[in-house]
Amino acid sequence: MKLDPLSLRLFVAVMEENAIARAAAREHIAPSAASRRLAELESVLRVELFARSNRGTEPTAAAYTLLHLARGVLNDLDGIGAQMRDFRAGVRGHLRVVANISAITQFLPGELQRFMAAHPQVQVQLQEQISTAVARSVAENAADVGILHHGSYGERVALLPWREDELVLIVPAGHALARRRSVRLAEALPWDFVGMHPGSAINHQLTRAAAELEAPLKLRMQVTSYDALCLMVSAGLGVAVLPRGSAQLLRGTLAIRTVTLAEPWARRRLSLCVRADESLSSVARLFVEHLRAPAAEDGA
Repeated sequence: MKLDPLSLRLFVAVMEENAIARAAAREHIAPSAASRRLAELESVLRVELFARSNRGTEPTAAAYTLLHLARGVLNDLDGIGAQMRDFRAGVRGHLRVVANISAITQFLPGELQRFMAAHPQVQVQLQEQISTAVARSVAENAADVGILHHGSYGERVALLPWREDELVLIVPAGHALARRRSVRLAEALPWDFVGMHPGSAINHQLTRAAAELEAPLKLRMQVTSYDALCLMVSAGLGVAVLPRGSAQLLRGTLAIRTVTLAEPWARRRLSLCVRADESLSSVARLFVEHLRAPAAEDGA
């Protein structure tokens, strides 16, 4: 049985794009040729990958299993090509990292700088995702290492304790709460909030905490980044919650104040995420050991 890497790459594109036409455009082939290649792949594997009906096509259970395997094969092939192509330049490894915005804004810039200085032969690809998507990317072999908020993400991934962060309330400089050293969430809920995008961990936490207080969370608007959130608060459009380290990056340039949130859930844990049933590549293992070394030295 011979498997064509081009057909595997097309199959992965179809699964990710959820449409043959979009996948064909992404892989620069005609939709008819794409359909033919998929049919040939099913014939070679002797399994149905897509259930076809008058409503369209739906991936089968076999398709999701093949997606995981195909990503691994294609990543290995890409790694071989990249290492051979860049051998003269001394590049000997490729690392795919996915992380949530809290890790990226607070901790990763310095950590990546130190790691890449110690290992200049390694290429690092970093992508921002929400924590649930981070776990999914690692489980499906779309990433080597993930960084997310500690939680339950299924048996396909394993979590390694890493760092802690703290959520704080930010308010406009002239706000009634601006001079407070700490507040409870109940004291902030009467005001409008600027929230992060749907699906963010902070929004989920705020919604859950407000529900427990039997009070409404008045989300006036939602944004996609911490800097946009701080800009909206600075303009007087509401108050917001974000990690203290992220707020400190912009506090000196904007008219905002940081107030401690006196809530037990304001302290959060960040964990490293790896696949549970597979050993790490040598490059991924180097990166994980690098990230965990400071915690080990601190006795964490």
